[in-house]
Amino acid sequence: MKHSLQLRLSQHLTLTPQLQQSIRLLQLSTLELNQELDRILQENPLLERDEGFREQPAPVTDAAAHAADTAPTAETTPPGTSDIEPAPAEAEAERGELGSLDDAPASGYRDDAEDGEHQQVAADAPTLRTHLLGQLSLTNVPERDQRLVALLIDSLDDDGYLTQSLDELVALLPAELEVELDELQIALKHLQHFDPAGVGARNLGECLALQLSALPGDTPHRAPALETAKHHLEVLAARDFNRLKKLLHCDDAMLRGVQKLITGLNPKPGRAFSAEETRYVVSDVIVRKVKGVWLAALNPDAMPRLRINRLYAEILQRNRNAGSQQLTSQLQEAKWLIKNVQQRFDTILRVAQAIVDRQRHFFEHGEVAMRPLVLREIADTLDLHESTVSRVTTQKFMHTPRGIFELKYFFGSHVTTEAGGSASSTAIRALIRQLVTAENTRKPLSDGQISEILAQQGITVARRTVAKYRESLQILPVNLRKAF
Repeated sequence: MKHSLQLRLSQHLTLTPQLQQSIRLLQLSTLELNQELDRILQENPLLERDEGFREQPAPVTDAAAHAADTAPTAETTPPGTSDIEPAPAEAEAERGELGSLDDAPASGYRDDAEDGEHQQVAADAPTLRTHLLGQLSLTNVPERDQRLVALLIDSLDDDGYLTQSLDELVALLPAELEVELDELQIALKHLQHFDPAGVGARNLGECLALQLSALPGDTPHRAPALETAKHHLEVLAARDFNRLKKLLHCDDAMLRGVQKLITGLNPKPGRAFSAEETRYVVSDVIVRKVKGVWLAALNPDAMPRLRINRLYAEILQRNRNAGSQQLTSQLQEAKWLIKNVQQRFDTILRVAQAIVDRQRHFFEHGEVAMRPLVLREIADTLDLHESTVSRVTTQKFMHTPRGIFELKYFFGSHVTTEAGGSASSTAIRALIRQLVTAENTRKPLSDGQISEILAQQGITVARRTVAKYRESLQILPVNLRKAF
């Protein structure tokens, strides 16, 4: 066999650890980023937070800065800084009043002993179960009935409904307890007299009926409302008012009173006791109008400040031997992380400013002025990959005078207009919401009528598209929006 030597030229893409970290940090939200940094800080002694960092104005893009400099208005505060700076005398007075706090440990390094002595923790709100058990302990019923009521309480869902039938509960109980169905029915009656009214119901009609029964006997329209909740709730939900008037043998005035009384009830009485976790959004970018130009600036509160630990760095500099190889590696990783975090926020700011430049009419006039925008347009403008723009705009938030929005919010498909232009789907949704808000509730607009009105404004939208946008806005169909 004859051997030969061949030379081939090829190329391939290799993701370095630094590039992989940069991509990973870019797609993290602010909360996830801080969690990731906390983990890295525990593992790398050469990295620490810069707690004493003094806030500096966040940079803006060259184009935005030039626009702001050329605007013929009064001087304003640069973005990223406070709009109002305290006078030196006022600042000194504030320091004097708060002088006792100067000796306190820095944020994140509080003394646990002091927290244990002085920190006041708010009491947890009672759950539905504890609320009902507290009432049960005050009732004068036999102990066996109390245990059965407690069993029913444990079977309630978060809305206060008993989702299992009594027959199923009897079947689940041990046979030696000899619990009869009649006993559970009596226990359920006890439970349904507890607060909040409507608790222990097995369906919506029973829940509303329990609340109506708890009202004073002289409440106007109580009797027909009770009959409606027990027997004709589906007819009311379908807004078939003519049929409902025949079933109740009432006139228009009474039917309006029945409808008002029922709609004022609480369909989920247990929700008031459900513990829902509150999630706060920390905006990555703040948008302000400076000298007539909308500018984006990084939110200092969302930017973690990192630095190299000076003590460990000096030790490493004095002892450069084989034993310090691990510290050398950790030093390099710390430098990479600091650089990648800064690059992350620089990219977010660039993308945010590009969005602001294209959606400036939104900041001036609201949703109806939103223009169509796709990721490719921002990517081409900033010379970035489309996937990078997608990572930047996911779970990143912008604080504006019109509210807090995810960066993804400013992107949307377009609909062709009669004039040959295009309208954003967000703007069309806003127009639909305006039309529905201003409509006559006795003669609400159908999807076809909304489509015709939009066509008169030069926006050609099919009836099916209107229906899709209406559903996305959680607007009921025309038959359910009709008021009696």
